[in-house]
Amino acid sequence: ISNAMVKYIAGLPSESVVDMVGTVSVPDQPIDSATQKMVEIQVTSFHCVNKANGQMPFQMEDACRPDCGKETDVGAYTGEEKPSEDGLVRIGQEARLDNRWVDLRTPANQSIFRIESMIGALFREALLKKDFVEIHTPKLIGGASEGGSEVFTLDYFGQPACLAMSPQLHKQMAAACSGFERVFETGPVFRAENSNTRRHLCEFTGFDMEMCIKEHYDEVLDVFSDLFIHIFDGINERCKNELERVREQHPFEDLKYLRPTLKLTYAEGCKLLREAGVEQDDYEDLSTENEKKLGGIVREKFGTDFFMMDKYPLAVRPFYTMPCPENPKLSNSYDFFIRGQEILSGAQRIHEPDLIIERAKAWEIELHDIEAYVNSFRNGALPHGGGGIGLERVVMLFLDLPNIRKTAWFPRDPKRISP
Repeated sequence: ISNAMVKYIAGLPSESVVDMVGTVSVPDQPIDSATQKMVEIQVTSFHCVNKANGQMPFQMEDACRPDCGKETDVGAYTGEEKPSEDGLVRIGQEARLDNRWVDLRTPANQSIFRIESMIGALFREALLKKDFVEIHTPKLIGGASEGGSEVFTLDYFGQPACLAMSPQLHKQMAAACSGFERVFETGPVFRAENSNTRRHLCEFTGFDMEMCIKEHYDEVLDVFSDLFIHIFDGINERCKNELERVREQHPFEDLKYLRPTLKLTYAEGCKLLREAGVEQDDYEDLSTENEKKLGGIVREKFGTDFFMMDKYPLAVRPFYTMPCPENPKLSNSYDFFIRGQEILSGAQRIHEPDLIIERAKAWEIELHDIEAYVNSFRNGALPHGGGGIGLERVVMLFLDLPNIRKTAWFPRDPKRISP
């Protein structure tokens, strides 16, 4: 190409979109200034498709720079950034999110969201093989999905309504009351929870599953164990390049997991904490700090970052949770953890209308708000159970990232509703 064309190319702003034709060749020496160091293009034709005409909010070189040290993944998130210890420019999380369309271009972010997409494909793949049916439930509902006040309320043509906290009640209707028996859903979940932490969002992607039980709710746990192992194996096998691109900017250790998944009771988990000198009562809910500590204990003792914990106290679970027949203070409920943080919460559900009403009253839930839900169990309902998974949290913890905002396309938290 001519010298004039070289001058024209050199004058184009960074991040302009171009279309060029050329011959690929191998350079004599690695090209350290390029991402592809061992190939170059001998250009024969060049066109500018779209010229970037605005000032770049930050330089891509700075946005791609490897992390300097490990950021904490628990506690409050204020958006404040600490200066880099090595003095190099790094782009803060808030600046990235303010200009997300540019931030998503980095090799690490391209890889994070391709891995996230693969998890969706693996989730569907595993459940479809087990005869599950995908459903689509409403996100506009009257009352609250699970009781409580942490819902976004709205006016629905003169009637009070809210955005669904989960597809819980509808997926139960579909599985246990409508003859489908095994269902799953992927969709948005809304929580009006004023939590400015590194692991909470006001809107996230929920992967939900519900299934009928033949003999014991351990059947549900077995399906979840198989599901997660399929997902973890699938990421490691199908996303090798993406994992390395993430690791280049955000170094992490590969996730350790067992086959089958390690199962503890809640009481056993509490005992492990007490043996390590941590105060934890068998009937009190686990704090985030104690969950994290337990994850470290389990990793050291059992060699796994992934485990499930069963038989939670009834008092800390939703109203529709089946009480434990052996101990009325406990419930047939469970959580799954990755690296000491919860990524799935589930249980066997109550399928008897009178017991549902009894538990709803105990939670001070208005019965007229769940009338259709209760009535759906009056015409014959199968025993059933299931759970809900937070997609962004699974990706965050599999890749050992310090902030859930790194795994949400366009995060929504108490302080952010754009872009």
